[in-house]
Amino acid sequence: MKLKQLARAATVSIGCSLALGAWAFGDKPLKVIVPAPPGGTMDVAARVVGQQMSIDLGRPVIVENRAGATGSIGLSALLKADPDGNTIAMGAINLLVEAPLVMKVPYDPLKDIVTIARVAQTSRVLVTAATNPAKDFQGLVAQLKTRKGQTSFASFGTGTSSHYAGLIFSDQAGLGMQHVGYPGSPPALQDLLGGQVDIMFDSLLTSLPLIKGGKLRAYAVAGKSRSRYFPEVPTMAELGYPDIQFPGQVSFYGASKLSPEVLAKLQAAIKKAADAPAVQQKLIDLGLEPDVSIDTPAMLAETRSLFQRNAAIVKKFDIQPN
Repeated sequence: MKLKQLARAATVSIGCSLALGAWAFGDKPLKVIVPAPPGGTMDVAARVVGQQMSIDLGRPVIVENRAGATGSIGLSALLKADPDGNTIAMGAINLLVEAPLVMKVPYDPLKDIVTIARVAQTSRVLVTAATNPAKDFQGLVAQLKTRKGQTSFASFGTGTSSHYAGLIFSDQAGLGMQHVGYPGSPPALQDLLGGQVDIMFDSLLTSLPLIKGGKLRAYAVAGKSRSRYFPEVPTMAELGYPDIQFPGQVSFYGASKLSPEVLAKLQAAIKKAADAPAVQQKLIDLGLEPDVSIDTPAMLAETRSLFQRNAAIVKKFDIQPN
């Protein structure tokens, strides 16, 4: 309900801007392409930041949802637009470092697309149904080992970080688990709650309400640090699995053909909006950790590193598209 309310509020006000300064690229609306359906977390986050940008810039900001093909439809639309700074995209890092590894896309994610600015991060979390008798991570591993080769882990898609984390965990813990891939988190979580699968490394965004509601139990965070939402839950690295780190990054993207001047002005506009206290609180309410970064060379290096790491995982486990 909170997602829908935020989306509705942002939609009403997104075009209501105050003339606080001229935008260097004309008076056309700034279009933000979101490669996801309306009402989801990425959509709402884009509208929250876009609303503030509209106020700051004195020009309309329009969110356009272009879902499908694991994000490639939206990013293809971005690359077909004029690289004049009037069309950008927003989404999670998996658009660049996961999906292109297991499906053919009509662009090079490392050469054709540039990360303009990161606005938030999130994590993957190891969960089971709350009815599972294992009270902690060690108990869960011991339980899974008693049924070695007979257990399964869900993921929100083949070739995603959810899939990678489960494979590495099963391999390093010697569990022999079977992978069951789903088209997104909701159906995977439904089967997890119903007992059809045993565990899942899910996005914190979708698991958090169920953890808070007592329907899921969290055992570990597959990120660099513990979560503000349940600081008592350790990271996989703390538990002896340093390879299982899959933080999610939420960023604005543009075509690599953007001029340095345009890129710098977009970065400044996004950073100003994302740094606003009200925007940061709304991102926290969505289950995101605000994290504004505009060091493009560093982000490019990080994206390349993640891409190469994930490519090695795909090769090692011979992951094939569905």
